[in-house]
Amino acid sequence: MTTLIRPLQRTALAACALAALLLTGCGGTKPAAGDDPAEVARTSLTAVGDEAPAFTAPLLGGGTFDLAAVRGRIVLVNFFATWCPPCQAEMPHLQAQVWERFGADPGFAMVSVAREETPEIVAPFVAKYGAGWPFAVDVDRTVYARYAEAYIPRSYVINREGRIVLQTQGYEEAEFAAMVAAIEGLLAAR
Repeated sequence: MTTLIRPLQRTALAACALAALLLTGCGGTKPAAGDDPAEVARTSLTAVGDEAPAFTAPLLGGGTFDLAAVRGRIVLVNFFATWCPPCQAEMPHLQAQVWERFGADPGFAMVSVAREETPEIVAPFVAKYGAGWPFAVDVDRTVYARYAEAYIPRSYVINREGRIVLQTQGYEEAEFAAMVAAIEGLLAAR
């Protein structure tokens, strides 16, 4: 979500609210926040135009993802959790509409970062969805805490200069299409 929660997204956020009650859900430690747009905005620690907070995170299978190392490329950073229904809904779209479309482009980089989960939990999730891009783990929420206080999924499109050009919260088809269009436009503007 770029600024406001759209009506279709309310269903996904309601699912997150239920998960929050059961599992300290999509809102993290603030399950009572529900679908309040002001609360979602309050928990965002970045804005469009900001320099993307630097981070390094361990990748599944070894190595690390270092945001500074991909400076000069268009980057998609996606935060998720395996138990989050909107995150699960988003995964096949990330594979088909982003990774399969842009993954081979040397000017593009992508990483999904699992918030507060271990490689043992994330690896079967990645296999289940057939996801082909790099996945990192943020076991202690250190990386996520540079971007937001609560709510997932969250995605950030970062330009070649390291600035956030689009940030979303939740999963909605129209907003996802806007994210894909933003990546395409940035890649075309070489």
